Amino acid sequence: MYIAIINYNMGNISSVKNAFKRIGVDIRVTSSVRVINNAGALVLPGVGAYKDAYKNLEKLNMIKVLKENIRKKVFLGICLGMQLLFDYSLEDGKNKGLGILKGSVEKIPSAVKVPHMGWNELKILKRNSKIFSGIKERENFYFVHSYHVIPDSKDIISSTTDYGIEIVAGIEYDNIYGFQFHPEKSSDGGLKLLENFWNIAKERKR
Repeated sequence: MYIAIINYNMGNISSVKNAFKRIGVDIRVTSSVRVINNAGALVLPGVGAYKDAYKNLEKLNMIKVLKENIRKKVFLGICLGMQLLFDYSLEDGKNKGLGILKGSVEKIPSAVKVPHMGWNELKILKRNSKIFSGIKERENFYFVHSYHVIPDSKDIISSTTDYGIEIVAGIEYDNIYGFQFHPEKSSDGGLKLLENFWNIAKERKR
C-alpha cells in the first residue's frame, strides 16, 4: 500500500514527500490516473494561487479523478490543497473549487498582518479524532497563508488557531482531512500528524 501525492505543479511537493519518507511511508508523487486509482490514500499539497491550482488540475484531467477518489479513500489536503476542497475562493475574483465541502475561501482581514506566517498554537476541537493522537494541547504548527477557509458547517472544523481572529486550522469530514498549516514543516508534531494519517489509511484498508 502506498500514498499518492498529487503532482499538479503547485509547490512544496518534495518537502511533503520527504516528511512521509522520514516516517517510513511508501510514497508515489504522481499525476497518473492509474497510480491515483490504485493508491491507499491521497495527499493534495499546494502553495500558490487558487485559480492557477484549479486550472492545473483541469489541464491534467484531475478534477473527475480526484472527486471520485476523495469520496472513497482517506484524503489529506495541505494548505492550498485543503482550500481547493471548498466551493469557491475570492482570491483574484470568484474562482470555483472542487466543491467536495461546502464553504468559501476568503482573504484574512487586513486588521491583522497578512500573510499569516510563522508558528501558531493549535486549538484542537475534535480531541477524540485519531488524526490528533499524541498531539499535545496548544502545540505549535507552521502557517504561511493569506486566505482562509470559512466552512458552511462548523461541524467539520477539527482545529483552529488564534491570529487576532479565529482561523480554521484543520477540517475533518468522514475520510477527508485538511490542514491550513504545513505539517511537513512543523517538526515532530507535524510528523506525528502525518504518521496518524498513515495509520488511519492502513486501518481503513483492512
